[in-house]
Amino acid sequence: MPTKAERRVALPAGLIPLLTQREIETYYGVSDWQILQWIKQGMPEEPFAGRGRRFSLARCEAWHAERTSLETALPSP
Repeated sequence: MPTKAERRVALPAGLIPLLTQREIETYYGVSDWQILQWIKQGMPEEPFAGRGRRFSLARCEAWHAERTSLETALPSP
């Protein structure tokens, strides 16, 4: 039986899977509390009819990159 990663690779071109909260926690190596804090700060969630939250990895990475660039542009106290 293929793993989740192998099944994702087998998707038709143009389809990008949404990650669950647990998958996004694992990707970033953070806790569920940290994910909830990021959501409060504006990390994008995707509309989803089922239970739980879903995230587009590309949109989350773009959000993090924007935050990082803003943090480096701010003068330090």
